[in-house]
Amino acid sequence: MLLHGIFPPITTPFYPDGNVYFKKLESNVERYSRTPCAGIVVLGSTGEAILLSDQERRDVLKGAREAAAPQKVLIAGTGVESAIETLRLTEYAAELGYDIAMVRTPHYYKKQMQMANILAFYRTVADRSPLPVIIYNFPQATGYDIPAELVIELAEHPNLIGIKESSGDVEKVRKMVEGTRHIRRSATVTETFDAVTPRMLAAASAGSSGNGGELVQVGGVSGGGSSSAGKPSSAAVTMVGTMKTRQKEVGFQVLVGAAQKLHPSLAAGAAGGILAFACVAPTACYEIYAAWKEGDAELARLKQDRVAQAAQKVVGELGIPGVKYGMDFNGYFGGPARLPLLPLTGEVKGEVEQLLADVRN
Repeated sequence: MLLHGIFPPITTPFYPDGNVYFKKLESNVERYSRTPCAGIVVLGSTGEAILLSDQERRDVLKGAREAAAPQKVLIAGTGVESAIETLRLTEYAAELGYDIAMVRTPHYYKKQMQMANILAFYRTVADRSPLPVIIYNFPQATGYDIPAELVIELAEHPNLIGIKESSGDVEKVRKMVEGTRHIRRSATVTETFDAVTPRMLAAASAGSSGNGGELVQVGGVSGGGSSSAGKPSSAAVTMVGTMKTRQKEVGFQVLVGAAQKLHPSLAAGAAGGILAFACVAPTACYEIYAAWKEGDAELARLKQDRVAQAAQKVVGELGIPGVKYGMDFNGYFGGPARLPLLPLTGEVKGEVEQLLADVRN
Protein backbone atom coordinates (compact mmCIF):
# COMPACT_ATOMS: atom_id res chain seq x y z
CA MET A 1 0.00 0.00 0.00
CA LEU A 2 1.30 3.45 -0.91
CA LEU A 3 2.21 5.61 2.08
CA HIS A 4 3.69 8.65 0.36
CA GLY A 5 2.79 12.19 1.43
CA ILE A 6 1.74 14.05 4.57
CA PHE A 7 -0.53 12.65 7.28
CA PRO A 8 -1.74 14.71 10.28
CA PRO A 9 -1.97 12.58 13.44
CA ILE A 10 -5.14 14.28 14.62
CA THR A 11 -5.77 15.44 18.17
CA THR A 12 -8.66 14.26 20.33
CA PRO A 13 -10.86 17.24 21.28
CA PHE A 14 -12.23 17.48 24.81
CA TYR A 15 -14.86 19.50 26.59
CA PRO A 16 -13.58 21.52 29.58
CA ASP A 17 -14.78 18.69 31.84
CA GLY A 18 -12.51 16.22 30.04
CA ASN A 19 -15.11 14.30 28.04
CA VAL A 20 -14.45 13.69 24.33
CA TYR A 21 -15.99 16.39 22.13
CA PHE A 22 -17.10 14.25 19.19
CA LYS A 23 -18.69 17.05 17.16
CA LYS A 24 -15.37 18.92 17.10
CA LEU A 25 -13.53 15.69 16.25
CA GLU A 26 -15.77 15.23 13.22
CA SER A 27 -15.41 18.89 12.23
CA ASN A 28 -11.61 18.70 12.33
CA VAL A 29 -11.54 15.46 10.32
CA GLU A 30 -13.84 16.93 7.68
CA ARG A 31 -11.56 19.93 7.36
CA TYR A 32 -8.36 17.86 7.16
CA SER A 33 -10.11 15.81 4.47
CA ARG A 34 -10.26 18.95 2.31
CA THR A 35 -6.50 19.55 2.54
CA PRO A 36 -3.90 18.05 0.17
CA CYS A 37 -2.78 15.59 2.86
CA ALA A 38 -2.66 11.95 1.76
CA GLY A 39 -4.51 10.65 4.78
CA ILE A 40 -5.29 10.92 8.47
CA VAL A 41 -3.87 9.16 11.53
CA VAL A 42 -6.22 8.59 14.44
CA LEU A 43 -5.04 7.72 17.98
CA GLY A 44 -1.41 8.61 17.59
CA SER A 45 0.55 10.24 20.40
CA THR A 46 -0.87 13.63 19.44
CA GLY A 47 -4.33 12.10 19.86
CA GLU A 48 -3.59 11.49 23.57
CA ALA A 49 -4.45 7.84 22.96
CA ILE A 50 -2.59 6.78 26.07
CA LEU A 51 -4.90 8.98 28.17
CA LEU A 52 -8.11 7.48 26.76
CA SER A 53 -10.06 4.50 28.02
CA ASP A 54 -10.46 1.49 25.74
CA GLN A 55 -14.06 2.46 24.99
CA GLU A 56 -13.04 6.04 24.24
CA ARG A 57 -10.40 4.79 21.78
CA ARG A 58 -13.03 2.76 19.99
CA ASP A 59 -15.48 5.66 19.94
CA VAL A 60 -12.85 8.06 18.60
CA LEU A 61 -11.89 5.60 15.87
CA LYS A 62 -15.54 5.27 14.89
CA GLY A 63 -16.25 9.01 14.91
CA ALA A 64 -13.19 9.89 12.84
CA ARG A 65 -13.83 7.10 10.35
CA GLU A 66 -17.37 8.29 9.70
CA ALA A 67 -16.25 11.89 9.11
CA ALA A 68 -13.27 11.21 6.84
CA ALA A 69 -13.40 11.66 3.08
CA PRO A 70 -13.39 8.35 1.19
CA GLN A 71 -10.22 9.11 -0.79
CA LYS A 72 -8.03 9.63 2.28
CA VAL A 73 -5.86 6.81 3.63
CA LEU A 74 -6.94 6.07 7.20
CA ILE A 75 -4.36 4.92 9.74
CA ALA A 76 -5.43 3.73 13.19
CA GLY A 77 -3.06 3.89 16.12
CA THR A 78 -3.67 0.51 17.72
CA GLY A 79 -0.50 -0.08 19.70
CA VAL A 80 -0.97 -1.22 23.31
CA GLU A 81 1.68 -2.76 25.54
CA SER A 82 0.57 -6.34 24.91
CA ALA A 83 0.29 -8.06 21.55
CA ILE A 84 -3.16 -9.46 22.34
CA GLU A 85 -4.68 -6.07 23.20
CA THR A 86 -3.00 -4.51 20.18
CA LEU A 87 -4.63 -7.14 17.97
CA ARG A 88 -8.05 -6.62 19.55
CA LEU A 89 -7.97 -2.90 18.79
CA THR A 90 -6.54 -3.56 15.32
CA GLU A 91 -9.36 -5.97 14.55
CA TYR A 92 -11.89 -3.35 15.61
CA ALA A 93 -10.23 -0.74 13.40
CA ALA A 94 -10.41 -3.17 10.49
CA GLU A 95 -14.12 -3.72 11.11
CA LEU A 96 -14.64 0.05 10.90
CA GLY A 97 -12.82 0.24 7.57
CA TYR A 98 -9.39 1.59 8.48
CA ASP A 99 -6.63 0.89 6.00
CA ILE A 100 -3.48 0.56 8.13
CA ALA A 101 -2.59 -0.09 11.77
CA MET A 102 0.17 1.97 13.39
CA VAL A 103 1.68 0.09 16.33
CA ARG A 104 3.98 1.86 18.74
CA THR A 105 6.92 0.06 20.27
CA PRO A 106 6.10 -1.60 23.61
CA HIS A 107 8.26 0.06 26.22
CA TYR A 108 6.97 -0.21 29.79
CA TYR A 109 9.24 -3.15 30.67
CA LYS A 110 12.26 -1.46 29.12
CA LYS A 111 14.94 -3.84 30.38
CA GLN A 112 13.11 -6.75 28.77
CA MET A 113 12.68 -4.99 25.42
CA GLN A 114 15.51 -6.87 23.79
CA MET A 115 15.70 -7.82 20.12
CA ALA A 116 13.93 -11.15 20.66
CA ASN A 117 11.04 -9.47 22.49
CA ILE A 118 10.47 -6.82 19.82
CA LEU A 119 10.80 -9.31 16.98
CA ALA A 120 8.27 -11.63 18.61
CA PHE A 121 5.86 -8.76 19.34
CA TYR A 122 5.80 -7.27 15.85
CA ARG A 123 5.88 -10.58 14.03
CA THR A 124 2.96 -11.87 16.08
CA VAL A 125 0.96 -8.70 15.45
CA ALA A 126 1.83 -8.66 11.74
CA ASP A 127 1.02 -12.37 11.33
CA ARG A 128 -2.47 -11.98 12.77
CA SER A 129 -3.38 -8.41 11.87
CA PRO A 130 -6.16 -8.00 9.29
CA LEU A 131 -4.52 -4.70 8.31
CA PRO A 132 -1.03 -3.86 7.04
CA VAL A 133 1.11 -2.65 9.94
CA ILE A 134 3.55 0.21 10.36
CA ILE A 135 5.93 0.39 13.29
CA TYR A 136 5.79 3.55 15.39
CA ASN A 137 9.00 4.67 17.08
CA PHE A 138 8.79 7.69 19.41
CA PRO A 139 11.70 7.48 21.87
CA GLN A 140 11.11 10.99 23.26
CA ALA A 141 7.87 9.66 24.78
CA THR A 142 8.56 5.96 25.31
CA GLY A 143 12.21 6.07 26.34
CA TYR A 144 12.84 3.19 23.94
CA ASP A 145 14.46 3.71 20.54
CA ILE A 146 14.08 0.73 18.21
CA PRO A 147 17.44 0.15 16.48
CA ALA A 148 17.66 0.58 12.73
CA GLU A 149 19.07 -2.96 12.43
CA LEU A 150 15.95 -4.37 14.07
CA VAL A 151 13.68 -2.35 11.79
CA ILE A 152 15.58 -3.67 8.76
CA GLU A 153 15.05 -7.24 9.95
CA LEU A 154 11.35 -6.67 10.64
CA ALA A 155 10.90 -5.08 7.23
CA GLU A 156 11.19 -8.53 5.63
CA HIS A 157 7.73 -9.42 6.99
CA PRO A 158 5.21 -8.98 4.14
CA ASN A 159 2.59 -7.36 6.40
CA LEU A 160 5.00 -4.80 7.92
CA ILE A 161 4.98 -2.09 5.28
CA GLY A 162 6.70 0.84 6.95
CA ILE A 163 7.65 2.82 10.02
CA LYS A 164 6.83 6.16 11.54
CA GLU A 165 10.23 7.28 12.80
CA SER A 166 9.82 10.18 15.23
CA SER A 167 13.32 10.29 16.69
CA GLY A 168 14.34 13.15 14.39
CA ASP A 169 17.52 11.26 13.47
CA VAL A 170 18.01 11.82 9.74
CA GLU A 171 20.98 9.46 9.58
CA LYS A 172 18.85 6.70 11.05
CA VAL A 173 16.27 7.36 8.32
CA ARG A 174 19.01 7.04 5.72
CA LYS A 175 20.26 3.81 7.27
CA MET A 176 16.77 2.24 7.31
CA VAL A 177 16.11 3.29 3.72
CA GLU A 178 19.43 1.86 2.53
CA GLY A 179 18.98 -1.33 4.53
CA THR A 180 15.53 -2.04 3.11
CA ARG A 181 16.15 -0.94 -0.47
CA HIS A 182 15.99 -4.53 -1.70
CA ILE A 183 12.37 -4.89 -0.57
CA ARG A 184 10.01 -4.46 -3.52
CA ARG A 185 6.26 -4.84 -3.34
CA SER A 186 3.45 -4.05 -5.75
CA ALA A 187 0.88 -1.48 -4.61
CA THR A 188 -2.36 -0.50 -6.31
CA VAL A 189 -2.54 3.23 -7.05
CA THR A 190 -4.81 5.51 -9.01
CA GLU A 191 -4.13 6.43 -12.61
CA THR A 192 -2.34 9.53 -11.26
CA PHE A 193 -0.35 7.49 -8.70
CA ASP A 194 -2.31 8.38 -5.56
CA ALA A 195 -2.86 5.74 -2.89
CA VAL A 196 -5.60 3.15 -3.28
CA THR A 197 -6.75 0.91 -0.44
CA PRO A 198 -9.00 -2.18 -0.37
CA ARG A 199 -11.72 0.03 1.16
CA MET A 200 -11.52 2.40 -1.80
CA LEU A 201 -11.57 -0.48 -4.29
CA ALA A 202 -14.62 -1.99 -2.60
CA ALA A 203 -16.41 1.36 -2.77
CA ALA A 204 -15.50 1.76 -6.46
CA SER A 205 -16.76 -1.73 -7.24
CA ALA A 206 -19.99 -1.17 -5.35
CA GLY A 207 -20.53 2.11 -7.20
CA SER A 208 -20.01 0.58 -10.62
CA SER A 209 -23.10 0.35 -12.79
CA GLY A 210 -21.35 -1.03 -15.86
CA ASN A 211 -19.04 -3.94 -15.17
CA GLY A 212 -20.00 -4.93 -11.64
CA GLY A 213 -16.49 -4.28 -10.36
CA GLU A 214 -14.67 -6.59 -12.75
CA LEU A 215 -11.10 -5.82 -13.80
CA VAL A 216 -11.13 -4.45 -17.34
CA GLN A 217 -8.09 -3.22 -19.26
CA VAL A 218 -8.70 0.37 -20.30
CA GLY A 219 -6.86 -0.19 -23.56
CA GLY A 220 -9.42 -2.85 -24.51
CA VAL A 221 -12.35 -0.66 -23.56
CA SER A 222 -11.10 2.29 -25.57
CA GLY A 223 -10.57 0.27 -28.71
CA GLY A 224 -6.90 -0.48 -28.14
CA GLY A 225 -5.43 2.89 -29.04
CA SER A 226 -1.73 2.51 -29.78
CA SER A 227 1.29 4.27 -28.40
CA SER A 228 4.38 5.09 -30.44
CA ALA A 229 5.76 1.68 -29.45
CA GLY A 230 2.76 -0.06 -31.03
CA LYS A 231 1.27 -1.10 -27.67
CA PRO A 232 -2.03 0.00 -26.08
CA SER A 233 -1.44 3.46 -24.60
CA SER A 234 -3.36 2.62 -21.43
CA ALA A 235 -2.37 -1.02 -21.10
CA ALA A 236 -1.04 -0.40 -17.58
CA VAL A 237 -4.36 1.09 -16.45
CA THR A 238 -7.09 -1.18 -15.12
CA MET A 239 -10.70 -0.34 -14.33
CA VAL A 240 -11.93 -1.51 -10.93
CA GLY A 241 -15.59 -0.59 -10.93
CA THR A 242 -15.57 3.17 -11.38
CA MET A 243 -11.88 3.63 -10.57
CA LYS A 244 -8.89 3.62 -12.91
CA THR A 245 -5.94 1.94 -11.24
CA ARG A 246 -2.44 0.80 -12.01
CA GLN A 247 0.38 -0.93 -10.13
CA LYS A 248 3.38 0.80 -8.61
CA GLU A 249 6.46 -0.77 -7.07
CA VAL A 250 7.09 0.37 -3.51
CA GLY A 251 9.56 -0.62 -0.85
CA PHE A 252 9.52 -0.50 2.93
CA GLN A 253 8.26 3.04 3.49
CA VAL A 254 9.80 5.32 6.09
CA LEU A 255 7.63 8.19 7.34
CA VAL A 256 9.08 10.76 9.72
CA GLY A 257 7.54 12.62 12.62
CA ALA A 258 9.66 15.78 12.89
CA ALA A 259 8.31 18.56 10.64
CA GLN A 260 11.40 20.70 11.28
CA LYS A 261 13.47 17.98 9.58
CA LEU A 262 11.07 16.95 6.85
CA HIS A 263 13.10 18.13 3.86
CA PRO A 264 16.41 16.53 4.91
CA SER A 265 14.49 13.35 5.78
CA LEU A 266 12.91 13.28 2.31
CA ALA A 267 16.36 13.78 0.82
CA ALA A 268 17.53 10.80 2.89
CA GLY A 269 14.82 8.62 1.34
CA ALA A 270 11.74 9.10 3.52
CA ALA A 271 8.41 8.69 1.72
CA GLY A 272 6.64 11.42 3.69
CA GLY A 273 5.68 12.33 7.22
CA ILE A 274 3.14 11.77 9.97
CA LEU A 275 3.58 15.22 11.42
CA ALA A 276 2.01 16.67 14.55
CA PHE A 277 2.71 20.10 13.05
CA ALA A 278 0.40 19.12 10.16
CA CYS A 279 -2.44 19.26 12.70
CA VAL A 280 -1.67 22.97 12.98
CA ALA A 281 -0.61 23.76 9.41
CA PRO A 282 -1.23 20.88 6.99
CA THR A 283 -0.81 22.98 3.85
CA ALA A 284 2.55 24.37 4.95
CA CYS A 285 3.81 20.84 5.58
CA TYR A 286 2.44 19.58 2.29
CA GLU A 287 4.17 22.38 0.38
CA ILE A 288 7.57 21.09 1.56
CA TYR A 289 6.70 17.61 0.32
CA ALA A 290 5.26 18.88 -2.97
CA ALA A 291 8.33 20.98 -3.76
CA TRP A 292 10.62 18.04 -3.04
CA LYS A 293 8.43 15.71 -5.12
CA GLU A 294 8.67 18.12 -8.05
CA GLY A 295 12.47 18.16 -7.80
CA ASP A 296 12.73 21.75 -6.58
CA ALA A 297 15.17 21.35 -3.71
CA GLU A 298 15.65 25.08 -3.22
CA LEU A 299 11.91 25.72 -2.88
CA ALA A 300 11.60 22.77 -0.51
CA ARG A 301 14.40 24.23 1.61
CA LEU A 302 12.70 27.63 1.69
CA LYS A 303 9.39 26.06 2.66
CA GLN A 304 11.22 24.05 5.32
CA ASP A 305 12.91 27.13 6.77
CA ARG A 306 9.53 28.83 7.00
CA VAL A 307 8.10 26.26 9.44
CA ALA A 308 11.20 24.92 11.20
CA GLN A 309 11.22 27.29 14.17
CA ALA A 310 7.47 27.08 14.70
CA ALA A 311 7.47 23.28 14.49
CA GLN A 312 10.34 22.97 16.94
CA LYS A 313 8.66 25.26 19.47
CA VAL A 314 5.02 24.22 19.09
CA VAL A 315 5.57 20.47 18.82
CA GLY A 316 9.09 19.73 20.02
CA GLU A 317 9.00 21.93 23.14
CA LEU A 318 5.34 22.56 24.01
CA GLY A 319 3.89 19.21 22.95
CA ILE A 320 0.16 18.55 22.78
CA PRO A 321 -0.93 21.76 24.58
CA GLY A 322 1.15 23.70 22.03
CA VAL A 323 -0.32 21.79 19.10
CA LYS A 324 -3.84 22.31 20.35
CA TYR A 325 -3.38 26.02 20.86
CA GLY A 326 -1.79 26.29 17.42
CA MET A 327 -4.87 24.59 16.00
CA ASP A 328 -7.13 27.06 17.78
CA PHE A 329 -5.08 29.92 16.35
CA ASN A 330 -5.26 28.51 12.82
CA GLY A 331 -8.99 27.88 12.81
CA TYR A 332 -9.25 24.24 13.86
CA PHE A 333 -10.57 23.14 17.24
CA GLY A 334 -7.75 22.33 19.60
CA GLY A 335 -9.22 22.96 23.01
CA PRO A 336 -7.84 21.64 26.28
CA ALA A 337 -5.61 18.63 26.79
CA ARG A 338 -6.23 16.08 29.52
CA LEU A 339 -4.46 16.27 32.83
CA PRO A 340 -1.63 15.95 33.68
CA LEU A 341 -1.05 18.11 30.58
CA LEU A 342 -1.60 21.78 31.41
CA PRO A 343 -2.71 24.69 29.18
CA LEU A 344 -0.23 27.26 27.93
CA THR A 345 0.29 30.53 29.78
CA GLY A 346 -0.73 33.77 28.12
CA GLU A 347 2.89 34.64 27.47
CA VAL A 348 3.58 31.36 25.70
CA LYS A 349 0.37 31.68 23.68
CA GLY A 350 1.71 35.00 22.42
CA GLU A 351 4.94 33.31 21.30
CA VAL A 352 2.98 30.66 19.43
CA GLU A 353 0.89 33.30 17.68
CA GLN A 354 4.00 35.15 16.53
CA LEU A 355 5.57 31.95 15.18
CA LEU A 356 2.42 30.98 13.28
CA ALA A 357 1.60 34.43 11.92
CA ASP A 358 3.05 33.61 8.50
CA VAL A 359 2.49 29.84 8.38
CA ARG A 360 -0.24 28.61 6.04
CA ASN A 361 -2.76 26.16 7.40
